[in-house]
Amino acid sequence: YAAVDPHGFRPMVVGIMPDGGYIVCSETAALDAVGADFVRDVQPGELITIDDDGLHLDHFTTNTSLAVCSMEYIYFARPDSDIHGINVHQARVRMGERLAREQPADADIVVGVPNSSLSAAIGYAKASGIPYEMGLVKSQYVARTFIQPTQALREKSVKMKLSVIKPVVAGKRIVLVDDSIVRGTQLRETTEFLYESGAKEVHIRPACPPLLYGCKYLNFSRSKSEMDLITRRVIQKREGTVTEAVLEDYANPDSHNYHEMLDEIGKQLNFTSLRYHRLDDMVASIGLEPCKVCTYCFDGKE
Repeated sequence: YAAVDPHGFRPMVVGIMPDGGYIVCSETAALDAVGADFVRDVQPGELITIDDDGLHLDHFTTNTSLAVCSMEYIYFARPDSDIHGINVHQARVRMGERLAREQPADADIVVGVPNSSLSAAIGYAKASGIPYEMGLVKSQYVARTFIQPTQALREKSVKMKLSVIKPVVAGKRIVLVDDSIVRGTQLRETTEFLYESGAKEVHIRPACPPLLYGCKYLNFSRSKSEMDLITRRVIQKREGTVTEAVLEDYANPDSHNYHEMLDEIGKQLNFTSLRYHRLDDMVASIGLEPCKVCTYCFDGKE
């Protein structure tokens, strides 16, 4: 049996093996790895039954509306996967291209934070005309740092996770493209590595908007409190009390408070400059209808 929730927050696909056996997994990349052919995406509210007679489709509810998690396209999914007909790598390249047009920087090279940001960095370099360089190398044996349970472990993991190719970054003004900023631990450490290796400037360009709301559906940050987000810590310090009206203002990229928040984050994390993706541009880059993408962590809208 296999089922997807009524909104399809997480992807699930069905494939068929050369011997006729069916396989169900979260991403099409897993089908490719075992030599299976893609059959279909499992749709919201669907119940898949596989038995000796083959594959059967049913529904446990018809009260459904697709709202796939936007972080799948930004960060979670492998770039060689397709989600609801959209290739993840190509979506991330489009994010980088739009980001370069909307948030340019005067720099010598573009560097992506490995590995989930590399596609967006390629797009940024392509649209900006600034050369793309591999300035950072990632160890393949360190787990994702933002889900480590303590700050000390997160900082230790970052130091083990990334290394700098010093001849590439020395004396350079760098556009550093990352997928997102959650707590800021990794980017602060990475920026310090780049400066220590001789970088002159580090301009941060995340491929998504500021994360302002803890995820109420999937809890991807494993945060006990939304105050773990660096954006919320800055807002709390500035405002004292964080209300829905305050958050709505800080989520507006045309507001004064939004830019003040960016300046404060950049100051805390030692960035030369910080400019985020606009939400409408990011969603347009994915390629699905906006109503089919969940962006709650950015705008708080269910």
